[in-house]
Parts: sequence; structure tokens; C-alpha cells
Amino acid sequence: MKFRVLAAILLSCHFAFSQTTLITADQLFDGNAMHTNWGIVVKENRIVEVGPVAKLRTKPDTTISYTGGSIMPGMIEGHSHVLLYPYDQTDWNDQVLKESRSLRAIRGSVMAKRNLMAGFTTIRDLGSEGAEYADVAVKQSIEQGITIGPRMLVAGKAIVATGSYGPKGFHPDVHVPLGAEPADGNDLIRVVRDQIGNGADFIKVYSDYRWGPNKEAMPTFSLEELKLIVETAKSSGRVVVAHASTNEGMRRATLAGVVSIEHGTDASDEVLKLMKERNVALCPTLAATYSITKYRGWDGQLPEPEGIKAKRNSFDKAIKNGVTIVAGGDVGVFPHGENALELTMMSDYGMPNIDVLKSVTSVNAKVFKLKELGELKTGYLADIIVVDGNPEKDINALKSIKMVMKDGEIYKK
Repeated sequence: MKFRVLAAILLSCHFAFSQTTLITADQLFDGNAMHTNWGIVVKENRIVEVGPVAKLRTKPDTTISYTGGSIMPGMIEGHSHVLLYPYDQTDWNDQVLKESRSLRAIRGSVMAKRNLMAGFTTIRDLGSEGAEYADVAVKQSIEQGITIGPRMLVAGKAIVATGSYGPKGFHPDVHVPLGAEPADGNDLIRVVRDQIGNGADFIKVYSDYRWGPNKEAMPTFSLEELKLIVETAKSSGRVVVAHASTNEGMRRATLAGVVSIEHGTDASDEVLKLMKERNVALCPTLAATYSITKYRGWDGQLPEPEGIKAKRNSFDKAIKNGVTIVAGGDVGVFPHGENALELTMMSDYGMPNIDVLKSVTSVNAKVFKLKELGELKTGYLADIIVVDGNPEKDINALKSIKMVMKDGEIYKK
């Protein structure tokens, strides 16, 4: 009896999945512009038609309407770490040194689902932080239907220069697991190839890190080493992204040919112009700086600490210099599922709301080479969300997700 009931449910789900469905709301953002009284028609996992509701020609089998809401492409998280969670809950060192990879992978699957339910149907995950290739396993579990989560692009183990990364402070005779993979010189070729062979979709490199005489951020790899990493990855059809907060680290990474700079706090106008010229995007991670500053005792009120002021200034300069901005908050440093914090901060720091919406959809899709995502177009994959309100007028609407559809399947309604 139980089997017959389950079979009936599965059959009904499959039937509903293959129906032609019209989704309507007060507004529709197609990845480029906001429209009023538009609707979108979906069949199976594809968008069939998009446009003014009165002019749609496809006859739907079912209709889903959201009064007061806005339809959008599924958002794309540009900088996440599903294997991390906020450091005010558990210190980064303790996550890396005391938690098993198995535990971290299980938690990572839960965190991935929180990203999806927050309206992010695709995420770019920038390093396993000491958990080897657990991010690859989380991605595969989603692809195989074992767990629920967004599409994932994963970096595996990030690459760091020997002696630069942590955890630190241990006796040299003691083997301590590191949060990334050290490599130097020509050995970088082997490491890049090994990471690709283990499932990395792209390569992440630390172009600088806090290893200066006074623990300040300083460049790590030489320009020649960075070029070697980029060249090796490129031969496999993959790109390289660079953690860089110093001006010189950004300059070297940009000249080497990375696709994006992560953080970029101390960028000069000269380096930002170079990024613009070479089509290198910036992922500012405003929410990470904000969250870490609060960990350290700031109450979020005025006056703002120097680190927050520097972040505002660098973001403003990047916009004025015409640098492509990808939306990514370094979620994991702050709670998964609260990804929209980065988007509200981008708005607060001076980016027009419509540009924030583009950044987290069509711009991210273009930079990450996601050809059928990021826009609501006929023939594109049906990654669609509905938010409560109009995010062009109030960016906080992105925190209120009414519906999540990924690949034509509704996960939240």
C-alpha cells in the first residue's frame, strides 16, 4: 500500500514537472531591466516565453501568481565557502584543525541548501579551507540528487605560497594541516593539474596574504609564477581567480590574466584602470569585512572603523573607474542563507539598485561563463525566483524569497 502511494506521488510530481506553467507577478526583472505586468512561461527545465502577460502566446496548463512580488533570474553567489561558518561561532583555526572533513562535508551540504533557499540557484565556492576536496563531494551530491542545493562551481584547494598561509604558530616539527595547498615555482604546474584532476572547476590563488614583517598583507607569488598558474589552467579551459587586497598583489594578478580579483581593498586608481583595460572583474566582499569587523567588537554604529571606510572607498573607486563588479559576499564568514547582506551593502555603498540586480544575475553569469543562466530569455534554463516587493525600489526585498525554481523544479513556494 505504501509503495502504491509513493508511486502515485512520484508520478504526479513528474506530471506536474512536465506541464507548461505561467508565472506572473507585479514586476519581472529579466537580468537587464525591470518590467511591469510581465510573465514567464516554463516547460520542463526551460523558459518557453517571456514578455507582457497580455501578449504571451503560449497557453499554460497551470498559472502561479504573486501579487506584490517580482520575478527574477535565480541569483548567482560570486564568493562562497560552504565548508565554513561564522568565526564568532567557531574560530577558523578550530574549523580547520579540529573538525573532520566528513563532518565539514555534511555541514557543507546543509549550508549549500541554505544558499538555494535564499534565492541563489548557483554559487561559486572559492576554496575548501583545509577540507581537501570536500567541496567537490558536496557539488557531486547535489548533481546526483542525493542532497538539495544550488549549482556549484568549486575551486577545491586554493593555492598559496609556501610559508604564507595558516594555521600558524606551531612547532616546525609538527605537521599541521593548512587551509590551502602550498606550491612554488615550476611545481605550480603539477599542483594546478592535480587540482583540476580532482574536480576543480577553476583555480584560486592567493596573490597576497598577511605574511609581512608585522603580519600585514604583502604579495606572495611573483608575476612569473602567477602567469604560470594562469597558463596551465587555461590549457584545460579553466580560469584563475585571485585573492588580493594589496595594490601590488592586484597588479600582478591582473597582469597575469586572472578573471577576477577577490576583495581588492587597497586598489589604486591606476590598478583599477588596468583591471578595466584587461577586463578583470572585482568581487568586493563587502559583507565579509563588515562581519569580521563586528566580530572584533564594532557595534555597527558611527563612527565607522578605518577598515570599513577603506572598503567603502575602494568600492566607490571601482565603480567610478568602470570596473566590472561581480556580487559575492564571502558567505560562510557570515551565515549561509543571509547572502543578500552583500547586495544590500552594495546598494548602501552607492551602487544603483538596478546595477546590483544585474551584478548578481547577468553580470555574474557572463564573468563565470554560465551561458544559459543569469537572464530570463526564451530557451534559457528555468532558474527563477520570486521576491516579495520591488528590489529596484527597495533592495531589501531580496531578503524575502517567495519562490525558488532551479532547473525547472520548484524547491520553495
